[in-house]
Formats: sequence, structure tokens, C-alpha cells
Amino acid sequence: MILVTGGLGFIGSHTARALLDLGEDCVVVQRSTRQLPAFLEDARMTVEPADINDREALLAIGRRHDITGIVHLAGSHPWPPVPDAPVEATRQALGGLLNIAQAAQEWGVRRLGVASTIGVYLGAAGEGPLREDAPLSMHAPVSIPTFKKIGEMLGDFLADTTGIDIVNYRISGTWGPLGHPDPFFAAPALVHAAAHGTAPDLSHLVRPAFAEDGIDLTYVKDTGRAIALLQLADKLNHRTYNVGSGRATTNAELIEAISKAVPGAQVDLPTGGEAPHLVLDINRLTRDTGYRPEYDTERAAADYIAWLRAGNKR
Repeated sequence: MILVTGGLGFIGSHTARALLDLGEDCVVVQRSTRQLPAFLEDARMTVEPADINDREALLAIGRRHDITGIVHLAGSHPWPPVPDAPVEATRQALGGLLNIAQAAQEWGVRRLGVASTIGVYLGAAGEGPLREDAPLSMHAPVSIPTFKKIGEMLGDFLADTTGIDIVNYRISGTWGPLGHPDPFFAAPALVHAAAHGTAPDLSHLVRPAFAEDGIDLTYVKDTGRAIALLQLADKLNHRTYNVGSGRATTNAELIEAISKAVPGAQVDLPTGGEAPHLVLDINRLTRDTGYRPEYDTERAAADYIAWLRAGNKR
């Protein structure tokens, strides 16, 4: 039985669905009460309301269930930033991660997977797809990659000292059902606008969006399946895996796919774009799990638009 923290959230719910589809029972841990997504309503899983920062409540879950593995997707970083209480926010972020590691040790789980991000590569030198062995910059422009780098280093230390199989997932830009507007890429906002017949609101982006901007963009159903395959693999040869599509998707490509699903959608962006195309090398993931993305841009856009038009808010 696999425990998924943040298991009713964006990536967590799709990971739980993928684990279930692969024949594994799940316990999902969610701090806040929320309705089950439609694709989990008939699932054979247990929902445990708990905050990972409440160590005793977390450890008690292991006394009620036979947990054999953990997928840790709940936030382990202060986001949005907490400028009025940075020390306490840091304590909460790292405390939750350490509580999960303690639970893994006490329960004797086979593998603990921890979410990281493509953002750890910001500032990395070199051209072409980003490999897991690329040297990383010590600096990060925002809190998410900062705390993910810290989490990866702590994971390596704990794996060495406890013997737990701790695996880092460096997750690319992910979009799809249950997602939020993302500050770093325009895909969710463009799809929402097309589905609802409105102009896209891009005010949340950290920089203006252009047609030729691109990033390794992965549909969330593929992201969830990749994480599930990493969790259930008999043997993994590495501690860190890129989870992505292995290619750059530009906004122009996405707009073309949206226009096929919704002819006449007003989602055009200005030409140009200077943002670097961050692309993950996913050869490790493919070799060790057999993973291949199932959703190209056109299929993903159509699926997401259908989900939103069915009455789902996100």
C-alpha cells in the first residue's frame, strides 16, 4: 500500500489514480478537506486528513495501514513566500520533509519518492536536454527551487545514513485537470480561456508570454504515471530522475492544438520570445521504468478542454 502526501492535490491525485490503475492500493494524506476528483470517486483508496507537520498524527497512519512505500508530493517549500515570517516558514517546510523521512524509517518502507522541480536547473551551464548529473548552481531566484535543492541534499544524506531508498523526482512544467494558473508558463491560462470563451488572463506570469517561448511541458496524467512507475519499479539505478516529456513545447504549438479543439479561440500571443527552452533528458526514466509520454500537445489540450467544459473549475 502506497501513501501519497498531497494525494488529493494536482499532481498527487493523478499519481494516486496511476498507482491504482497499476494495481496498487493507496492511502492519500491531505491537510485540507476537499472533494474527491471525479476520476477518484470509485477508487479503492483511503483518505487520511492529516498535516505532515503534525508528526504524531502522521506516524499514527502507519499504525492503521500497512504502508510499503511513500510518494511525498505535499508542499515542502514556503510558497507563496512568507516575508513576515521566513524563519517559521522554513521550519515548517523542512520539518514536514523530515517527518516524512522519519515515517519512512519507522514503517520500514521500501521506497520514498520526493517531489523536486525542473527549476533546480536554472543557472546550470550547458546546452541541450538537461541531465540529472548536470552541476547545479547554488543560487535560485525563487523559494521553490531553493528548497527543492535543499530537499535533494537532505534526501541523499538520509538515504546514505538510514538505508532508505529515497528518490528525487525533478518534475517539468505540468498542466492539466486540477491545475492552478502557473507563474512560469501560459498553458493553463490559455486553455481556460479557450474553454470558457474569454480572453486569457496572463497577469499572474512572472514575465510576458510570447508565441515562441517554450518549456518541457508535460500533461499531468503522464506526470502521475511516471511517478507511479518510479515508485513501483523493482529496481532503480539512480536516486534522481527527470520527469517530463523530453521535448520543448512552445506556446505557438499549444495555441495550434487549442485552436483545433476550439476553432476560433482567441488565445493568440505576440510573436517572439527570449525565454530559454528548458528541456529534460528523460533517458534514465525511460530505461528504468519503460515510461513513454502518452499525451502529445493536441491530445492533452483536447482532454483538458473537455474536462473544463464538463463543469470542472480547474
